[in-house]
Amino acid sequence: MSNFTLNAKIREVAGKGASRRLRREADTVPAVVYGGNAEPARLAIDHDELLHLSEDNQFFSSLINLNVDGKEEQVIIKDLQRHPAKPVLLHADFQRVSADRKISIKVPVRFVNEAASPAAKQGGKVFTLVNEVKVLCLPSKLPEFVECDLSEVQLGQNLYLSSIKVPEGVEVAALRLGKDHDQAIARVVAKRK
Repeated sequence: MSNFTLNAKIREVAGKGASRRLRREADTVPAVVYGGNAEPARLAIDHDELLHLSEDNQFFSSLINLNVDGKEEQVIIKDLQRHPAKPVLLHADFQRVSADRKISIKVPVRFVNEAASPAAKQGGKVFTLVNEVKVLCLPSKLPEFVECDLSEVQLGQNLYLSSIKVPEGVEVAALRLGKDHDQAIARVVAKRK
């Protein structure tokens, strides 16, 4: 699991106008951290630092050491709002984590061994329908990604959430709801001539 550190300051002001001033004048991103045993806190984070970290896809599925005015706590990112047309971050939401409570977070799905599959040897192509899944686990068990092995897939076969190999202590959240929620994540089809 990757290790990210992010510095933040407590912000006293709240509201839409105050948030705009923060973005414009101080080049910071307004943020909120919530959860755990503490009250929610309004934060101000350096825009360029957060933008740089958010360019790494692992940032969204990793624990983050949030340093708030010298006090460090572990968090995960729950939401990051971006400007629709500019490379500008508008707002971030973080959730505190504790070592003994499971967290729910989306992690990337990696499809491996496609070239070795019988479907590939017959000219098949795997179309992925899902590129990330929500998992439940303790923070210490949080994987950077989960894998789906394609080495045995046949032409015309669908792969489901239950095909994903998860490490011990990690479970796919949708599968807790029953077999009815075992949705398709990939489909193997013949290539068009």
